[in-house]
Amino acid sequence: MTAQAKSKEAAGVTGKLPQENGAIRECNGKICIHIDGYWIRYYPPPPNTMAEKKDLIFSLRRRVFHHTEEGINSPGWRLEIARKYYEEEQNPARKRVKAAMLAGSLFNRATDIFASVVELEEKGIQVDENNQLMKQCEACFMEALELGKQVRHFSGEEGVDELWGEPFKAFSYPMDKFFESRYVKLAQTFAAIDRIIDRMISVYSNVDGFEGVLPMLDELREAAKTEVETMRRDEAIYEVWPRYVAAKEAIVEFKPCGLINREDRIRYWEDGMRLLHMGKDVIGYLSGVRVPMPVTTANYMANCDLYEQNGSLDSEFSIPKHCFKNGSGVSCN
Repeated sequence: MTAQAKSKEAAGVTGKLPQENGAIRECNGKICIHIDGYWIRYYPPPPNTMAEKKDLIFSLRRRVFHHTEEGINSPGWRLEIARKYYEEEQNPARKRVKAAMLAGSLFNRATDIFASVVELEEKGIQVDENNQLMKQCEACFMEALELGKQVRHFSGEEGVDELWGEPFKAFSYPMDKFFESRYVKLAQTFAAIDRIIDRMISVYSNVDGFEGVLPMLDELREAAKTEVETMRRDEAIYEVWPRYVAAKEAIVEFKPCGLINREDRIRYWEDGMRLLHMGKDVIGYLSGVRVPMPVTTANYMANCDLYEQNGSLDSEFSIPKHCFKNGSGVSCN
């Protein structure tokens, strides 16, 4: 049975239900929307008001900074200082980090402005889209979006452009259109989780002593997808989050059993454990950001291929050949 077939079966979906995107039905006790072969927990979009947009943008801001690299949550009131240091920096590596810090300041300045506009509206002062404040807010979001290409996920493996762009979408789109775009990203995240778990099961089905981890991986698959689709404000989170954490902890605590005492196989089994934990981490990254991470996913798939082909992984801190002296005793560049 394919991963998507398992997902539909787990959701309680029958063949009688329509399969077109956007179909909404009750599936296994929850209301779901069908997107690209997946049934995803559905939440009606909130009213398209400035106050609701503000709450959404602030929620997205917290999530963005939680899942990105450290030190870039620079306050909006320091925007000019952040820009000065960014523009003066010549070192490429440091300039990237300063670009991320400037993006953080722009992001926070935009949300500060938007919050002020909402406060004015609550006092009966209408601010239209052509107002200078709204134009400045949009400009900050736009520049933050462009600089956000320099921002990395906290794992350091890749950028998080799609995650960084969500607050600007919330600012620009009507609420219903924003939520429609989110369901597409959730379906893509589901697909990435399925792809990784399927690959892990394929690998560990052929590794002696790891048979016991296979049902744990299926549980991690379903627990992760349920966590991805569930909003924090939903009471269901009190069941969803503990299940997800327990599924990850089961992987951490797993130890292979029934191994033959062969010294030449120790590296094979140790790297099998390492690859298993790496996969658990990638699932955790995807569950957190709730958008695809193609570079991280591709890197993990490459490690799975390497393990199957060689029975081991390259050393995490492997030293390239050019670091060693050549035959004449001269080090190479």
